[in-house]
Amino acid sequence: MRKIEHIGVAVKSLAASIPVFEKILNTTCYKTESVESEKVNTAFFQKGESKIELLESSDESGVIAKFIEKKGEGMHHIAFDVEDIEAEMKRLRHEGFVLLNEKPKMGADNKLVCFLHPKGTNGVLIELCQERK
Repeated sequence: MRKIEHIGVAVKSLAASIPVFEKILNTTCYKTESVESEKVNTAFFQKGESKIELLESSDESGVIAKFIEKKGEGMHHIAFDVEDIEAEMKRLRHEGFVLLNEKPKMGADNKLVCFLHPKGTNGVLIELCQERK
């Protein structure tokens, strides 16, 4: 793992939350995107090398809607940038971590992604991200 790629924050409404984070970070949202496979709408902010991803459910049955229903709005995951996601998945599986998907899948912001089950990571949902070439 090379660095923290971004921190994901679950929100009820991008329309309400984007202005809040623009004020906090003193920068504008540089990208919004829908990820149909995950039933989520995203908004990205960057300040230096640090990025924040806001996640809004696009469907009441989506994982973000369920997360907010159970835990409320707030930090959802920490994403780490990796050079070779498949090699990193293999390494972590060998170390005993449970991966939530068997193969990398398309995520937001032109990334291949994989999640580690939070039961094995002290309750923190970990996302691996590799830039698509």
